[in-house]
Amino acid sequence: MDGSHSTYLIDILALLLATVIVVPIFHAIRLGAILGYLTAGVILGPWVLGIITEVEEIRHLGEFGVIFLLFVLGIELKPDKLWQMRRLVIGLGVGQLLITAGAVYGIAIWLGVSQKEAIIIGFGLALSSTAFCLKLLSERGGIMTVMGRMSFSILLLQDLAVVPLLALVAYLGGGESATAESGSGLLMPILVIIAMLFAGRYLLNPILGRLVASRDPEVFIAVAVLLVLGVAWIMESVGFSMALGAFLAGIMLAESHYRHQIEADILPFRGILLGLFFMTVGMGIDFGLLWEQFGLILLLTVILMVIKALVVYILARISGARHDIAVQSGVLLSQSGEFGFVMFSAATLAGVLDAHLSHILILIIALTMVFTPFVVKAANVLLLHFYTPEAEDDEDFAEFVEDSEQHVIVAGFGRVGARIAALLGAAGVPYIAIDMSQERVKSAREQGFPVFFGDASKVKVLQAAGADHAKMIVVALENPEQVDRLVSLVRQYYPSMPIHARARDRKHCANLILQGATTTVSETLETSLRLTEEVLLGSGVDEATVLQVIDEFRDDYYSNVVQKVTENAVVLGELRH
Repeated sequence: MDGSHSTYLIDILALLLATVIVVPIFHAIRLGAILGYLTAGVILGPWVLGIITEVEEIRHLGEFGVIFLLFVLGIELKPDKLWQMRRLVIGLGVGQLLITAGAVYGIAIWLGVSQKEAIIIGFGLALSSTAFCLKLLSERGGIMTVMGRMSFSILLLQDLAVVPLLALVAYLGGGESATAESGSGLLMPILVIIAMLFAGRYLLNPILGRLVASRDPEVFIAVAVLLVLGVAWIMESVGFSMALGAFLAGIMLAESHYRHQIEADILPFRGILLGLFFMTVGMGIDFGLLWEQFGLILLLTVILMVIKALVVYILARISGARHDIAVQSGVLLSQSGEFGFVMFSAATLAGVLDAHLSHILILIIALTMVFTPFVVKAANVLLLHFYTPEAEDDEDFAEFVEDSEQHVIVAGFGRVGARIAALLGAAGVPYIAIDMSQERVKSAREQGFPVFFGDASKVKVLQAAGADHAKMIVVALENPEQVDRLVSLVRQYYPSMPIHARARDRKHCANLILQGATTTVSETLETSLRLTEEVLLGSGVDEATVLQVIDEFRDDYYSNVVQKVTENAVVLGELRH
């Protein structure tokens, strides 16, 4: 093995070791994973242990985490939901970008920076970090909250602004010819977006269906990763960011009945690579420059965060948001983002931005990212102690509350699961069904049932189906071994969730209750009881006697199940002692 391969192996081992050691510590002291990753990056970076020195190479790999993050976000937002957010995207997004850029531009001019540099600085620092904001949002309930919708609307507009801002850098560095070339190229990205959405609506499901028919999960995972990176690459080729391309890939799959399984397959890549991105931010902090101009850099960082938080707060209040939601949105978006690294580097290469000034700006961006989790935590604590929301709700934002909250998850859409789902729908109870048969899923969706393709016995699929805020889960799978596995899995990851499971017989009922099922129903018992009821009625026995006999037998049957569970528990206890 040559030296370069050995170096990369050491880097990978160091990154994994730091993640395993540092991040759990920060979780234990309730500071969150982001600060853990940042700290791990600082420790591994050139200013502490110096294990990793090629920060830019690692950062390029970490940016794939942002790509997968945007894909998962896109897959959770159906086009109609996105269309509902248009007022927020245009109003809040454009307003935040222009007002913040204007304020930062004015300060830069006052500090003696040239006009061209001030324009680049204003727009570069006005953008927030999609990765940081969405990671923090996931710890606060996700984008389905009012705060999440508002914050994501601003972030989405900022991602859409990437193309014109890069064109602006080219214009300031190369004159009018560069801008004319950029402007003439805007038609191609628009046509590509339309083509992608068309392909997602009419071509993806048949292709994915054929791949699922092969029953090879590795191929399905490979296609999911290929789809994300392929669309991201295509969008980058026509001028947009790869992150925005990944978001578009998610939108393409938002209506697909394979989306939950794809999301579950992508999540492990997203988690590891996103953590790597946060670590590269920590590695990139230039402590030499920080110590040299500590006072100035710290002051500029605080001023920037205050300006950004105030702008978002004021715009959110004008839009009708409650005080606490506006505060939370403001502090969440108070940092500058990863695109600032790209924009300032491009401006430096184009000769628009002084190199020393660029290093200071990149350091300011990194510090805003470091401070953001602390500021968010402090704001939440202060709101909790000193603010009580008024009784009335925010009517303007009621439409953005996720419809599927407090829903029922139906695992298995065979004969039993389909009947349960139909009755839930008739009673007006929201539900999401998951099944591994693509024929069932396709047929059910054609009839309007909210059924998705996926393996419910995988925790990532359950998370994608909203298990974190589900009311309960109904296990209606046909295979008893799959039922056992799913009940154990749900009880392990969701200790308080009610589990209503289908069992084969009395013994299976007892086993499922031991594994954590809340209630079980024996399919052989209920079938025999129903048949017996018809036989007795047909034999002339009066209805009251029939019901009494049936109920007594059912009670005796399930009481024996409880007795069996108790005996097993006693035996297990004796074995442990």
